Amino acid sequence: MSPIESQRLLLGKMTDMQQLAAAETIAPAASKYQDAAISTEFKTVVRAVNEQQNISSQMMHAVDTGQTDDVVGAMVASQKASLSFSMLMEVRNKLLNGIDDVMRMSL
Repeated sequence: MSPIESQRLLLGKMTDMQQLAAAETIAPAASKYQDAAISTEFKTVVRAVNEQQNISSQMMHAVDTGQTDDVVGAMVASQKASLSFSMLMEVRNKLLNGIDDVMRMSL
């Protein structure tokens, strides 16, 4: 590529950037959770994990008492509840670490 061609390419890119800069500013995407507090969202997730734990417990109890022979379904529900709880704890730990980092920042 010759120096003239590279300059034309750069000039074209600069013109494109000027046009983008002259355009209206881009508004942030609207979020359906924009007005919700993080505590509300976290409570919703905790309730969902609790519901999975309850379903798992009920299915295991039904297998233990002989009401059903769906051992596989009970084990899948148990693993799903366990994984959901583990993920909830990881998110909580990351959130607390982030809060600690913010608290340690010097102004």
